Amino acid sequence: MKEIKSSLVTYEVNECIYTLTIDNPPVNVLTDELLTQLDEVIDDILSHQVCCVLIVRGAGEKAFIAGADISQFLELNDVSGKGLVEKGKRIFDKLEHATFPVICAINGFALGGGLELALACDIRIAEQKAKLGLPETGLGILPGYGGTQRLGRLIGPGKAKKMIFTAAPITAEEAYNYGLVEEVAPNGESYESAVRLAQKIVNNAPIAISKVKAAVNRGQEVALSEGQEFESILFSELCLTEDMQEGVRAFKEKRKANFSGR
Repeated sequence: MKEIKSSLVTYEVNECIYTLTIDNPPVNVLTDELLTQLDEVIDDILSHQVCCVLIVRGAGEKAFIAGADISQFLELNDVSGKGLVEKGKRIFDKLEHATFPVICAINGFALGGGLELALACDIRIAEQKAKLGLPETGLGILPGYGGTQRLGRLIGPGKAKKMIFTAAPITAEEAYNYGLVEEVAPNGESYESAVRLAQKIVNNAPIAISKVKAAVNRGQEVALSEGQEFESILFSELCLTEDMQEGVRAFKEKRKANFSGR
């Protein structure tokens, strides 16, 4: 296992499963410095061709990320305010556009910018004790790291507006019923659940997984006909891969496929 650290962000590697940990006690607030380090660490991970799955988690037992650094807001004007949210969007977009799946393990509070980071991930697993919400309207602002856009796409505009208008957090069970999280884990087990899921994912062809992510993401933004055309193109590209040949042979020979990522 390889481990790389900065003062606020850590990532470790176990074979091709990467784990990124945000560690800013007591509740992992997204300060400007933390965002800068997060940006650098994500770039480092993206530069590695061997990453199959990335798990994102928060250190400690209380919070995944309890939000952004509110102390900086009083000094904002229209120009600096736009700059602040554009920085967060750019960083979170890297997770959404990564060629590998990103799983978020939510071990406690995921509020404001913390939930917006989770929304940029592909799959969210929340512990039973978790609380998820976007409290920005209670501060006179709106979710500016993509929350007004991603949340509605994920759970529908009505539920998204209800969450944002009221600024009230919801439970993990409510989040599961909303379709905001894909799994509810026992307290203390969100990361272990994420690892088990990642291990299932890495059994399959990495190029196919990457193209599935691209197809599903693209389909959220375009008409059905355009999404299906994109799907056909990606399918045709997969027909030229060694992994497709290996997968079909393994199926016919009743054995486990040995995918090479080629």
